[in-house]
Amino acid sequence: MSQDTDQTLELLKRVKRIEIKAKRLSNEVFAGEYHSAFRGRGMAFSEVREYALGDDIRDIDWNVTARYAHPHVKVFEEERQLTVMLLIDMSGSQDFGTQSETKKQLATEIAATIAVSAIQNNDKIGAILFTDKVEKYIPPKGGRKHILYIIRELLGFKPQSSATDIAVPLTTLRKVIKKCCTAFLISDFETDVQSFEKALSVVAPKHDLVAIRVYDRHDEELPSMGLVQMKDMESGESIWIDTSRSSVRKAFSDYHIQQLEGRKKLFGKFNVDFLELHTGEDYVPALVQLFKKRS
Repeated sequence: MSQDTDQTLELLKRVKRIEIKAKRLSNEVFAGEYHSAFRGRGMAFSEVREYALGDDIRDIDWNVTARYAHPHVKVFEEERQLTVMLLIDMSGSQDFGTQSETKKQLATEIAATIAVSAIQNNDKIGAILFTDKVEKYIPPKGGRKHILYIIRELLGFKPQSSATDIAVPLTTLRKVIKKCCTAFLISDFETDVQSFEKALSVVAPKHDLVAIRVYDRHDEELPSMGLVQMKDMESGESIWIDTSRSSVRKAFSDYHIQQLEGRKKLFGKFNVDFLELHTGEDYVPALVQLFKKRS
């Protein structure tokens, strides 16, 4: 058996394991919360009827009103099918992890669970895999076969770039999805918030956006290990740091606290739900809490 065949079989096994776990979590935990948290966010035009006392004047259809010389309003109803988009960071920093998994593995499990929940509610699911460019766009579709395809891409995809630009998937989402959708932006957000604030300001009012940060505890906490060579997994640059110095560890921690506050402030400014999940953590309670909060 060739090495390529072995790798393909191992990938298929991993896909199956992820699917089984995601389906179990969706069935046992998320089904009700997902339905109430993300149902009915989109509104579709249904019909035109005569204006009645108490109707919102902003819903008046002026063309029909002029035709019949009597006020008529547009009636909208909740769309039965929702479009869910996964915007997933595939940059080099996602391969980092000091616990039982990498950030990429955690992001894949979270994305798979959301995807399974969406399909079980007859919603369509799509994905944008990005670095500092769109590495792959998967148009939204329904069905188990489509989910397995997305999971397979998340597990086995090899990006061309290792850098990050959060503005890229947001700008792409605005271009490719015209109607309101629910979008999950999953990244470690190891980038300056100012770099994507403008894109966020355009996308957030149109789409129902949820930001999920996946991180490792050592992204923001340096252990005392003496002189250590640290490599930026996106730029490839390396520097030596004396981690035995408390001032160095504190400066490192303070910087990341400032970054976190900046992210919270930015997402709050545009009413975007923001959740942080770290590697090695049971992410289920936090996701359930997020869904309940949105219900």
